[in-house]
Amino acid sequence: MAAEAKMDPMAQFSISPIGGGELTGTPFQFTNSAMWMIVVLAVIIAFMWGGTKRQIVPGRWQAAVEGLFGFVGDIAKQGIGPEGRRYLPWIFTAFMFILASNWLSAMPVAVVPGVHPFAVTGQFSVTGVLSILSFAIVLAVGFWKHGLHFLSLFVPSGAPLPVKMFVAPIEFVSFLVRPFSLGLRPFVAMFAGHVLLEVFGNFVIQGLNAGSALGWGISALCFIFLIFVNALELLVGGIQAYVFALLTALYINDAVNLH
Repeated sequence: MAAEAKMDPMAQFSISPIGGGELTGTPFQFTNSAMWMIVVLAVIIAFMWGGTKRQIVPGRWQAAVEGLFGFVGDIAKQGIGPEGRRYLPWIFTAFMFILASNWLSAMPVAVVPGVHPFAVTGQFSVTGVLSILSFAIVLAVGFWKHGLHFLSLFVPSGAPLPVKMFVAPIEFVSFLVRPFSLGLRPFVAMFAGHVLLEVFGNFVIQGLNAGSALGWGISALCFIFLIFVNALELLVGGIQAYVFALLTALYINDAVNLH
């Protein structure tokens, strides 16, 4: 009797070359992760292109694009102030990339044989690079506008010298942790959500394979639960894109205004 295949919820996050095989030492490999990044980019370009008609009375597509751009623009303006528009291109880019990546990875495209969605933001290397880019902007803006005075961000103004000596290292360490936490948040949300979907999806299949009324009942309950989890995954995907954009704006505000 053949051994029953074991479920591996982590397999969906494995990076492998397109066409099979294993990763070798060369960096020139076109992987499933790279392919889905291209898919995400193509979807974003198509979405934005469809909203550039500039009609006086906008259609639904144009209204959606303009509404989304205005929404992120408000985040930049409220988070940074009058200079927020200057940093809107990066904030909007990061927001759209995370949002599209999160939502595409939750789409049921696996119903098409041979197509398996890949959670790009389920890779910390991707969200980590986004957070590093955000903090590179923070550091560049901070030192460009204020020079070495930017380091006063870590020193509370008006506090006695002993307090400053105690608080400054804590503030500095807290500042260094920000890139890690900024990239970790969307990664953990997508990673945990997709693992949960994989586990309960396997419960549905195992219940159907059991061939009993109890198994079918468990499968039905798990399927209903999957619907709610998938809806929650879409909600969380949007929230994580919003949180990343908001925190990026607030961190840039610290560099611009030295709060």
